[in-house]
Amino acid sequence: MNANTQASNSANLLKGRRVLVTGAARGLGLEFARSLLQAGAQVALADILARDLHAAVADLRAQGLPAYAIEFDMNDPASIEACAQSAVRQMGGLDGLVNNAAMTHSGGKTLHELDVAVWDQVMNINVRGTWLMTRACHAALSESGRGAVVNLASDTPLWGAPKLLAYVASKGAIIAMSRTLAREMGADNITVNTIAPGLTLVEATEYVPRERHELYQNQRALQRAQLPDDVSGAILFLLSDLSRFMTGQLLAVNGGFVMH
Repeated sequence: MNANTQASNSANLLKGRRVLVTGAARGLGLEFARSLLQAGAQVALADILARDLHAAVADLRAQGLPAYAIEFDMNDPASIEACAQSAVRQMGGLDGLVNNAAMTHSGGKTLHELDVAVWDQVMNINVRGTWLMTRACHAALSESGRGAVVNLASDTPLWGAPKLLAYVASKGAIIAMSRTLAREMGADNITVNTIAPGLTLVEATEYVPRERHELYQNQRALQRAQLPDDVSGAILFLLSDLSRFMTGQLLAVNGGFVMH
């Protein structure tokens, strides 16, 4: 399915929804935001990459799409709170949150080579940041009455990708954490689910060695490269009314590289 076909099929699926997407200046996050906008949602795009962020939002708004830019730092708890408040203020409320912002920066090193400071930074941004952003958005999502949180993990903890320890550990933590969040937030009619994409062709995976790309492509049941648009459908589904009785679940979107 190409992007135009998906946009046509999902038109108005999220009409009236207000969604915050973190890490949305480029890559998967930007594709998620674009798909959500095409499905009828208002979207606040949040990122630390200010230049890329404002350029992306300007392009979306030039297409007549209701996109908003919020600069924030996932490593700063105060900035996370301010981001959530800004999203609610600009869109008049919040129905969905996509916790996509993350860092890798631990690739290519074994457990003995990995620096403690890098480990801590990855955990602070990927795990603590996801928790704090979800907490910051909780009240607005509860008020919505149809709140939905989608956390971005990875399929790497599902097969134990080597030389990526901090990242793998952080994404495994997000999978586990999402289940507890689902139980704690269920009373407020908020769903919390996790997506585990496979190796996707975006800026953030340019550092990945060719051998790893070949491993994925050769071992997938669907033997082709994974593109950002391959993941967007799962995001739309989990933020829509189609999945209102689905929570605490993990969707592996990887072409069948890992099956569970």
